[in-house]
Amino acid sequence: MRKHRNRIAVAAAAILAALALTACSGSGKAKDVDVAKTADELNSSVITTDTLTETKQEMLGSIYFFEDGQVVNSKVYMSGNATADEIVVVECKDEDTAKKVTELLNTRVKNQKDLFAAYNADEAAKLDKAIVKSSGKYVVMCVCDDYDKAESILKDAGF
Repeated sequence: MRKHRNRIAVAAAAILAALALTACSGSGKAKDVDVAKTADELNSSVITTDTLTETKQEMLGSIYFFEDGQVVNSKVYMSGNATADEIVVVECKDEDTAKKVTELLNTRVKNQKDLFAAYNADEAAKLDKAIVKSSGKYVVMCVCDDYDKAESILKDAGF
């Protein structure tokens, strides 16, 4: 009888451990991100020293070097007042493309930092904290005034 109880206890522990691991890992599928809502919320909440202008999707290739078809949905805000502030939220065609787009956005941050370092150290410092991250087929880049608020918004959005 004692061996039987031990086997039941071991089996129950194994099941609980498996359930705990499943709960931690989630479904394995990234959350769908509302691209426009996320970009708009970032723009209205984390930019305090500039007013950003929405950039049209057809301009993204020349600004970020995205190839045709890589990005299927986007919302981008850029500074027109010589600040480094910039918000990019994109949905890529798939997760592999999102990895490539993440690399392109990291390159953008590096290039902008090099540019601003030459004439505006405060703006270059913003780029040291730039957020570039992906979740599934979604990628975000955010250069802003309030990085703590940006991280909170992005966490809620699924990043």
